[in-house]
Amino acid sequence: MHHQAKTHTFTTMAPSKKATPVPLSKKANLAFPVARVGSSLRKGRYAKRVSTPAAVFLTAVLQYATTELLELSQTTAAQKGRCTIKPRHICVAVREDPDLNELLQKVTIAGGG
Repeated sequence: MHHQAKTHTFTTMAPSKKATPVPLSKKANLAFPVARVGSSLRKGRYAKRVSTPAAVFLTAVLQYATTELLELSQTTAAQKGRCTIKPRHICVAVREDPDLNELLQKVTIAGGG
């Protein structure tokens, strides 16, 4: 008796899709680009090696500081009855906030007055 080998065909399976890479910014729920900050850290030669979590952490800190500065500047502009943030509003917001003032005390903001 001769047995015929069965061949299996999968006609109902969907074609396989390749997994698309998810950006680190999306994984960390950040708006700022983690990869670009990491590249800048590596190109700056601040250390022999730079880990991915270091880039994520620095990106989060930069995003937080920027958000804080923009919120304070927006409040300053609104107090003056303006909708547009001008360099003067940023300067006033920095000088009124003790933490930002300490961080940016030797910084000159162009057009800040």
